[in-house]
Order: sequence, then structure tokens, then C-alpha cells
Amino acid sequence: MQQFLTRLFNRLMKSRNWVLIILATILIKWVSLYPGWVEHNYSRGIYPVIARVQRFIFGWIPFSIGDLFYLFVLLIIFYKVFKFFRLLFRKQLNRQYFVKALQQGIFILLFLYVFFNLLWGLNYNRRGIAYQLGLAVKPYSVADLDTLTNVLQVKLNTYAGLVTEAERDSFDKKSRLFRTAVKSYNALSQSIPFLQYKQRSIKPSLFSYIGNYLGFQGYYNPFTGEGQVNTTIPRFLEPYVTTHEMAHQLGYGKENEANFVGFLACRTSGPPAFSYSAYYDVYNYALGELFLKDSTKAIQYFKNQHPQVTKDQETFRRFYARYRNPIEPIIMWGYGHFLKANNQPEGKRSYNEVVLWLIAYYKKYGLAAL
Repeated sequence: MQQFLTRLFNRLMKSRNWVLIILATILIKWVSLYPGWVEHNYSRGIYPVIARVQRFIFGWIPFSIGDLFYLFVLLIIFYKVFKFFRLLFRKQLNRQYFVKALQQGIFILLFLYVFFNLLWGLNYNRRGIAYQLGLAVKPYSVADLDTLTNVLQVKLNTYAGLVTEAERDSFDKKSRLFRTAVKSYNALSQSIPFLQYKQRSIKPSLFSYIGNYLGFQGYYNPFTGEGQVNTTIPRFLEPYVTTHEMAHQLGYGKENEANFVGFLACRTSGPPAFSYSAYYDVYNYALGELFLKDSTKAIQYFKNQHPQVTKDQETFRRFYARYRNPIEPIIMWGYGHFLKANNQPEGKRSYNEVVLWLIAYYKKYGLAAL
């Protein structure tokens, strides 16, 4: 492996490649300052072609190629760390080693930055779903939030009475879960054509159990175009997580937008378990935001929940309490800063901002549209 890595780095780090990678980095940063250009030329022009090609190449493979790529990268990192400590103990470290390591590190970071943005990351800088739907997303009042929470609870309680354990069990077969998610987007595209989803590439994560300890329910791999779902999370979460990751595949990088698009798709699906999953998630976001602004009202909503909703909330709490560990807060801290660096200043709270889009949506289309 050492010889392979040495030859690889030597070929990549030729002077002309340094010039190209630096120019590409500057160009990407400059382009990202123009959301209109990104929206019309990248997100609606270049990116859909890239995404289709990625899903065509990797979508038919039953396991995640992206996860194998991540595993390969981790092996290289472990190997480099092992090599460093071996040289340290042998007292063979010198100035030349540190200079070379720094050069390689900078080049790899620039390389990943360029390809991450070319393959998907520029979508963080687009105008997005609010622009496409003509939504006026702006700060909301407690009354707006109260109205939203009330509508969502009525919908959620309704579907809580319709969903059955047999239906939830049917999605233990993940191919059925993913096929139903694709059908959900196809149904949504009848009214919103630009949300049509073609060439499925959504898969169970190979790191699902590890993801429980790190706090991840799903993730998107921009290098292979695959969406990964943690299939060990409570079953009532899986449909919404799936449509959320598919929203990323359609070019919605920001978590609040992916939450909103995933909700639109998930709630239009035929099976009550899908609709329940969508309303369960956004209702909890709305309820949490309402609790911060008016805890008395939030507690009253909690008392009016369907017993199944309360049961699932308790299941959710027990599930994550089981996997709580000292490493997760560190990972989430790093992830929060990653989001902030990618045009999401609220960090992890960007997920909660879905309530902004939901309020803007019902103000334009009416409460019945939810």
C-alpha cells in the first residue's frame, strides 16, 4: 500500500495539478457568491446530468459503493497515523517529513473541496425550493407556529389511527421501502414536475449500527450520488429519512430544504405509514419550536396527542438514550460547523428551520395544502 500511495501522491502533486486545483478552488468560491447563477446553470443545468449519471452507474448495485469508498479513506487515514507513530517511536521524523505531509494534506483538502462542490456541494448556494415555489420565507409569530402545530397534530393523530403494525412490518423489506419512496416522488411530480425522481440509488447504510453511536439517521454521498439510510432506527422514522436523502439527491443541499421537500413527497404517498412518518417528524420540529416560545401551549398539545404518537416519542427517546456516548457530541459539534461552513448559519438547528418553509407554504396555499 505504501508504494501505491506514494506513486499516487507523486502523480497528483505535480506543479500543473497544483495550479489547476487552486484555480478551480478560486472559481468555485467565486461562483458560489451568485445564487442566481448557481440555481439556473448548476442546480438546474449541470447537476441533474451529473446526478443521473451517478445513479445510473451505481444505483443498480445492491450495496453502497460510497460506504466502501469511505471505508477505504478511513483505512488510508489509519495507515498514515500508524506510520506516523512508528516513525515517531523510531525517532525517524524530520523536517522534510512534516513539509511533505503538510503539502499532501493541503492538496487532498483542496482536491476534495473541488470535487465535492463540482459533484453536488454547489447546491448549498442555490436559491432553492422557496424560490422555485414562490414562497415568502420570513420570521414567524407564535400565532403562526401555533396554527402550524395544530394542523400538523390533527393530521398526525389521524394517520396514527390508520397505520398498523403489519404495514410497518412490511417496510422491513427495504426494497419495498425504497420503491414506495420513489412512487411518492413520482406522485408529487404530478403537481410539482421539477421534483420528479428517476433512476433509484437509495440504499441501506453499511454503517447503520455505527451511525447510531454517531447520531446519524441517513446521509448522502456526493461522490457516488447514493443516498444511505440507517435501517436500524425506529421504523416509523425510516420513510421520512428516505425521502429526505432523496431530496439531497435532487439537489437540495440545505437540511431545512431537504426536510421540506422530503415532507412534501412522504405525505403524498399512499401507505398511511409514510404519511405518518412525515407528519411525525415535522410535528415534533414544530412542537419543539413552540415549546421554546410558549411552553404552556406546547404541553397542551402534548396532552392531546394520539396514544400511538406518545408511544413512538418514548420509543425514540429510549432508542437514542441506548446509544448515547461521549463521542457523539464531538461528532455533532463538527457536523454543525460543517453545516455553518456550507451556507447554513444555524448549524444543527438548520433541520428545525423546516417550520419556516411549512408556514410559508400554508400561507400561500392554505392550511388544507398541508
